[in-house]
Amino acid sequence: MAFEALAEAAERWCARTPFQLIAAEETERRMDFYAEPGVSFYVLCPEAACGDNFHVWSESEDCLPFLQLAQDYISSCGKKTLHEILEKVFKSFRPV
Repeated sequence: MAFEALAEAAERWCARTPFQLIAAEETERRMDFYAEPGVSFYVLCPEAACGDNFHVWSESEDCLPFLQLAQDYISSCGKKTLHEILEKVFKSFRPV
């Protein structure tokens, strides 16, 4: 999927969650998300033709443990959509 379409999908997802898409860097294929109180993560989007998976990470050590569920989900069998991954991240951060 083209990066622009992924960014639009991320914006639609953010509209119904506490998260904001604070940066979308097409060159790096990276989208950064933030929600109060200091919850942040980013998603690296694969090239359409390369066959790689999405990657979820955070530069905040406090947020990393919450992303484990989403990381496990991404590495499980089958291709995942950006929406499915963002939903898994959202569920991971629910306790926060």
